[in-house]
Amino acid sequence: MKLNQSAYQGWVLRLFRVCLVLWVLAVFAGVAQAQESAAGGEGPQESLALFMIKSLGIVFGPLLLAVSVALVALCVLLALDLRMSGAIPPGFVEEFTNIVNQRKFKEAFEMARSDPSFLGQVLTAGMSRLQYGLEDAREAAMNALESIKADKDQKNNYTAVIGTLGPMFGLVGTVYGMIKSFSVLATATQINPAKLADGIAHALVVTLFGIAISVPAIFFNAYFRNRITRLCMDVGHIADDLLTQMYHNSKKQAPVAAANVPPSSQGVTPVPPPAAPR
Repeated sequence: MKLNQSAYQGWVLRLFRVCLVLWVLAVFAGVAQAQESAAGGEGPQESLALFMIKSLGIVFGPLLLAVSVALVALCVLLALDLRMSGAIPPGFVEEFTNIVNQRKFKEAFEMARSDPSFLGQVLTAGMSRLQYGLEDAREAAMNALESIKADKDQKNNYTAVIGTLGPMFGLVGTVYGMIKSFSVLATATQINPAKLADGIAHALVVTLFGIAISVPAIFFNAYFRNRITRLCMDVGHIADDLLTQMYHNSKKQAPVAAANVPPSSQGVTPVPPPAAPR
């Protein structure tokens, strides 16, 4: 399954909207519950999850939510693009080999060009240069493979960026929360423990969410990087073998039917006709 750029952007936008709506509903549910508890004369009994969402604030909450949605979208996109069946389709090598052995080179080229997989793209680039020699075909195939690898590495690099930004967001939130807490200590004549705890909670919660985003981002970055390297190595080896086989088959002479070949060309000495009787 191969997603184009517009479909990918639309999918990410829909996912972000769903997560934003869920986050807003959770915040309003916590506020409504707190108001009901206050009206009933009860103390605050909101859950830890709602307390953490409220502690994020209106700035860091949507920001960390957007980064989380982007990470999930990147992981799903890379998981779909880096499947083994998407790089080397099952049955493709056997069918391509049979067509080449039958010397149907045009059909083999059309088969590779119509296949959107990694192997199909690499073979198409190599076969287009096969008429200039095997080395030119190998170089063109490897250039196409490097282009595919660069495209996947570019997408995977964004997971590394998210893994780096997570702790940075947490650090900014920590500094902001501590500034809020110390401003209460510096300006208030009578210290309010609730306001003091609000800044500390903000600092700790933003740090927690930043680290929580960074850990899976670093893991998936390493996983997809190794996956890209492995797939490109397999595709390169298979494409080189298929191009070599096609090149040598193209150099062989086509078999000619025995009925159309004179006996002398088949290595058989013709028998002279018997002499006429005198």
